[in-house]
Amino acid sequence: MSDFVPTREAGLSRLHAFVPRALRYAEERDFDRPGQPSVSRLSPWLQRRLVTEAEACEAVRTAHPWARAEKYIQEVCWRTYWKGWLEHRPEVWRRYGDAVRRLRESPPAGYVEAIEGRTGLPGFDDWAHELVRTGWLHNHARMWFASIWIFTLRLPWELGAEFFWRHLLDGDAAANTLSWRWVAGLHTPGKTYLARADTIARFTDGRFNPVGKLATEAVPLVEPSLGAPVEPWYPPVTRNPPVGPVGLWLHPEDLCVESANLGEVAPVGVLALWSESLAVAQAWADPVVTFTQAALADGASRAAVAWSADLRVVRADDPGPAVVEWARSLGLRTVLALRPAVGPWLDAGLAVEAALDRAGIALRWYRRDWDTLLYPAAKRGFFPFWDVAARLHLPVDHGATAAPARPAAGPPRGQEAGVAGKK
Repeated sequence: MSDFVPTREAGLSRLHAFVPRALRYAEERDFDRPGQPSVSRLSPWLQRRLVTEAEACEAVRTAHPWARAEKYIQEVCWRTYWKGWLEHRPEVWRRYGDAVRRLRESPPAGYVEAIEGRTGLPGFDDWAHELVRTGWLHNHARMWFASIWIFTLRLPWELGAEFFWRHLLDGDAAANTLSWRWVAGLHTPGKTYLARADTIARFTDGRFNPVGKLATEAVPLVEPSLGAPVEPWYPPVTRNPPVGPVGLWLHPEDLCVESANLGEVAPVGVLALWSESLAVAQAWADPVVTFTQAALADGASRAAVAWSADLRVVRADDPGPAVVEWARSLGLRTVLALRPAVGPWLDAGLAVEAALDRAGIALRWYRRDWDTLLYPAAKRGFFPFWDVAARLHLPVDHGATAAPARPAAGPPRGQEAGVAGKK
């Protein structure tokens, strides 16, 4: 039986079980140990918002003093930072996709051995097998893996990120792509992460020690300028109520839609749409597809109950015509949806919007208050972002009126952001 059950109930259960252990999270989070007792492993639920970032942060914040809760909350907020940063620079996602398609046509020497765990490098091969077998890795292992991939094996970072993207149950377009770029010295230009054998040995309790087998320097990669950041999409401050009848379209990036602020709307129908062509294009492994489809069904069933709405779960090659057909069958004039972050589901969503527009049906996008508040702070580095995010979680019983002191700079190491190669 999988250790990751794709329901909101299972995610909340895992969160509640972790809260007491969060007391020692800051001290223990870097250790990659069997069973992973030091981290929550909540990232597959957070990525799909079966459990929201706000819920995870609030559970830990209310249970522990701020000094103990801060590190976990900070790690959860890295997920939002990555998404907000990519919203300001969608060109990064386009370049990554172009590179993957080009490199897939003629993979470099050593690529197959790397993804099959046949390099002979202690730890690296084990993590490759663990990723494919379980769909999950401790974030310190992701960080080491990415560094070894780039600087020891000298393989293109895009193919390493794509290997993670295909197999991670918590795969996130922003977190995965930008974390690999951070290791490579692209996210923070000139600043790389070099995996060291002694660090690996220490934080795996001696299970792996690739002494003498790793690169001893990490020369930063370079790229053409990304240009100036763009402004992300945000919902209008005021707008008229949607014209009814209205329906609700769910995608796998936000599956607790009943907790989102949609105003006074009453959808008559809920559509959970899975795009077969998108899954094929992204080359997701079967466990990722199975987990995501089940999570989508779970989210849709709760939404249908919340609004006493008609429920349909559909799989289609082309999502645009499928949504139009559903909308017409219910006589809808407006379709509501939470806007996906930059990535493949946003690409699909924009195609759905165009198809609905041609059919004379409006698509009204919403964005969670959490994202609307925090994305504008993600234009630069993490710590200016954290100055804003920390104010959301100040312990009111401590009488604090200002954000806590900024923590020492350094890469995130916790599991909660679900990032690849960056922890």
